[in-house]
Amino acid sequence: MMDGVRPQVVAHRGASFENAEHTLGAYLAALDAGADALECDVRLTADGHLVCFHDRDLRRTASSPGSVSTMELAELAELDFASWKNPWADLDDEADERPREHDGVLTLRKLFETVADYDRRIEVAVETKHPTRYGGLVEKRLVELLRDFGWDRPGTPARVMSFSHTALQRVERLAPGVPLVQLVDRVEWWPLLSRVVGRDWVVAPGIDELTAHPRLGRRIARTGRPMHVWTVNTPAQLDTCLELGVAALITDRPAYLLGLLDDRLG
Repeated sequence: MMDGVRPQVVAHRGASFENAEHTLGAYLAALDAGADALECDVRLTADGHLVCFHDRDLRRTASSPGSVSTMELAELAELDFASWKNPWADLDDEADERPREHDGVLTLRKLFETVADYDRRIEVAVETKHPTRYGGLVEKRLVELLRDFGWDRPGTPARVMSFSHTALQRVERLAPGVPLVQLVDRVEWWPLLSRVVGRDWVVAPGIDELTAHPRLGRRIARTGRPMHVWTVNTPAQLDTCLELGVAALITDRPAYLLGLLDDRLG
């Protein structure tokens, strides 16, 4: 492990290994587990609300036709986004009653409010998804929301991530104080990206690429840029990241990874 610095543990879509991703329940579970930060994907609804959602359509997580971009928030609020993860939950008589808002659509504003009201500093990594019907409007709305919270300046707990270099450039123009993270999912793209990423940007490769191409991690580390890695869920993946001295570990299993870190680092 480089420099002996403990990496930040970031809950990927919340504590999404055990809970339905991108629900308030998943994020509250991650906070209860001690996660240092929360990660979310965002998409724009037809009536202009940013919601925490990964896929373009609703089939996987809401068993419904349609897509986020063609539906209004009120329509999404009628759907159940949690049953797909645990379809037998209603049959468990011993389970605690869950508030409906823990399993429904989650707006980015609500997630920000949850973070802002928490009793310790929590950071938020927001990924904008592209391509999208609304193009750069997603980043515009995101920056407007960051300004509402006073999170558009240095010291903000928020950072913006994307695979789209253009999207990150938009955020940089609109809110130069917000940290930016260039996601990398193909080793062959790094030579090009390495020449165009902003001087202060973080680089975030996927763990599968780092595992399959060990030189990639070493090449990124040599640039001196902070490295965030997704999605780190196993002891072997954690050890790879510790050897590279990564700054943040994005994981579906924050409680498990925090336990592994305690074992490794004391």
